[in-house]
Amino acid sequence: MKPATPYPLLMAIDSPADLRRLPAGQLETVAAELRRYLIDTVSQMGGHFAAGLGTVELTVALHYVFDTPTDRLVWDVGHQAYPHKVLTGRRDRLRTIKLKGGLAPFPTRVESEYDTFGVGHSSTSISAALGMAIAAARGRSRRIVSVIGDGAMSAGMAFEALNHAGSLDVDMLVILNDNDMSISENVGAFSNYFARVLSGKLYATLREGSKRVLSRMPTVWELARRSEEHMKGMVLPGTIFEEMGFNYIGPIDGHDIGALVATLRNLRDMKGPQFLHVITRKGKGYAPAEADPIKWHGPGPFDPKSGIIFKETASGPAYSQVFGQWMCDMAELDPQLVAITPAMREGSGLVEYSKRFPERYFDVAIAEQHAVTLGAGMACEGLHPVIAIYSTFLQRAYDQLIHDVALQNLPVTLAIDRAGLVGGDGATHQGSYDLSFLRCIPNLVLMAPADENECRQMLYTAVQLRRPAAVRYPRGQGPGVVQEPVMQALPLGKAQVRRDGRSGLLLIAVGAMVPMCDWLAEKHDATLVNLRFVKPLDEELIVHLAGTHRALVTIEENVVAGGAGSAINECLLAHGHVMPTLNLGIPDRFIEHGSREDCLAAAGLDAASIDGAIEHWWRMPARATG
Repeated sequence: MKPATPYPLLMAIDSPADLRRLPAGQLETVAAELRRYLIDTVSQMGGHFAAGLGTVELTVALHYVFDTPTDRLVWDVGHQAYPHKVLTGRRDRLRTIKLKGGLAPFPTRVESEYDTFGVGHSSTSISAALGMAIAAARGRSRRIVSVIGDGAMSAGMAFEALNHAGSLDVDMLVILNDNDMSISENVGAFSNYFARVLSGKLYATLREGSKRVLSRMPTVWELARRSEEHMKGMVLPGTIFEEMGFNYIGPIDGHDIGALVATLRNLRDMKGPQFLHVITRKGKGYAPAEADPIKWHGPGPFDPKSGIIFKETASGPAYSQVFGQWMCDMAELDPQLVAITPAMREGSGLVEYSKRFPERYFDVAIAEQHAVTLGAGMACEGLHPVIAIYSTFLQRAYDQLIHDVALQNLPVTLAIDRAGLVGGDGATHQGSYDLSFLRCIPNLVLMAPADENECRQMLYTAVQLRRPAAVRYPRGQGPGVVQEPVMQALPLGKAQVRRDGRSGLLLIAVGAMVPMCDWLAEKHDATLVNLRFVKPLDEELIVHLAGTHRALVTIEENVVAGGAGSAINECLLAHGHVMPTLNLGIPDRFIEHGSREDCLAAAGLDAASIDGAIEHWWRMPARATG
């Protein structure tokens, strides 16, 4: 006899169709089981946690009311989508999330028909949902729902989409999942009742009927319209959305599943752009996560009873910690230094700095474009802005970097975290492209440190240059090199020869690949160069070494196309040097999720793969004999 499962209802749900066959009275039990399942499962393998706990009831209600996957449900970012994965046939595979060959960390179209749009970066859901709604209006009978968090709503792209959607005659529902740490005073029985009334058929009929009658009397119609907006604005924060063309409903308690189902049923049948404001609590149902949702955003494995997060031992500080300490040290020396981050305080290592120098710390929320141009404006007036930003998030501010910073040659420093392969967050977060898209920009200096101390000195160098400069460094720990407390600027554009070899093989490595190449240089008796500066290149050294070696291998944690290896190739050709060259880097495909080691192996950039590639290529007869 099998032991009883602690999740009897949840284990019977293999698709939303199974959920919709349940009576509404059982949905609270489903939600409770789903929340326990998330706690039990994520505690074993880690992953995005607090956001998903906050959307349990909303997810259950959405799949209960809407005919998914025929009706399209578009999640923003995807941190909150673990409950969605559980209810859409992936319950038993949740333990594999972020692992090689396992579930993706975010919704992705190739994984499930219920994942209608691939996400990972924020603020895309309304635009994507609007595109789907426009397509649905061409004869397809389906409803379109976008779920966006209050953090993602801070990005300009979300408001661009709202502005466009409100001007079109399309049927779509935008749900604002407002998961602030406190629930507003107007959330409760009365406001839930008010939301149901505003979304009900009687109110909608009266509202539309009044519009038709009063629109024939322009003066009276304008008075009525203003009166309606004024009354709703007195008790609801939705006037801005009404002005953008949406019918605003809410706020509603996102943990009252009865109110959610009733309101969503009403909204499902309403025409035109609808906006539902839902208040949830991050970490709902797990006390440690409710008390500190930032800490519990994406924990590793933990003990669900004690709330102790198990930490892996590390040989040295993470690069983000190196950056954070440098920021504090530099701020003591330079009163004009300011920090800017697009909602990445914790991830970028700026917690201590933000406490010690609050008047010189600017978190602009999820607004990468604004962050870069804000820094440009500060630089115009003599400040020394340092923008802490992830490699993949910098992609979203490329025009601002070119037009507002580089074109004006402004002294803005970019501290680019998560450069290279990041592991479990997968293809949406792999920092594979920054060397390629940055080195083509005029006026910009581009550096990549081989270790923690070099990172510290490069950051100092960048600020001292008084021109656009970027330092790109990887996620996680460095090789454990001791950091020198005294900061010294590195000679601009000068590489470092780490080993002189006698075999005729020249290895030029970039950033985090340099320590890995130390033993490879020993094995192949090769000369090893730490490039340091991708732009400007140390052309003098590269040309000299090319003339004294028979073959060249470049190694970088960036795509081969347009990367540092390409820059070296261009340099040699410009100086008339033609030599056998092997460029190793991230191949021309997206590297999916797994551990960092898995990702390096998939890209052919783990030590064994690099060694094998060099062995096969270098030992070819033409190069072996010179």
